Amino acid sequence: MLNQLKLWTRKLKKQLFILYLAYKDERVSWYTKLFTVCVVAYAFSPIDLIPDFIPVLGYIDDIIIVPLGIMLALKMLPKNVIEDCTIKAEELIQNEKPKNWVAGSIIIIVCYLFLCGAVLLFLSS
Repeated sequence: MLNQLKLWTRKLKKQLFILYLAYKDERVSWYTKLFTVCVVAYAFSPIDLIPDFIPVLGYIDDIIIVPLGIMLALKMLPKNVIEDCTIKAEELIQNEKPKNWVAGSIIIIVCYLFLCGAVLLFLSS
């Protein structure tokens, strides 16, 4: 069971790297790139839709939402792009992790604006 979980997480990690590389590929349509970058940014972001400290519900995004997003993004990509990015992803995993500060910053800003809006809404009522 533990070995299966390790294999599953390695597979997800590799698929995330494939998506990371695919959104930079010019053969991918703009709407696929948009969806792909959202999935990658959300998966690499330390900020969750549902905070992990909430019992049971906190891990739903890690167990269901991220893998579902990866699966949908991979289905949207052309097969030749996936094949090319798979080779590059294997090299990237062996060498280093990608750093996408722009995507992480956007997610942090959006969450901050959401929080500010919620506070303002609370204070105005």
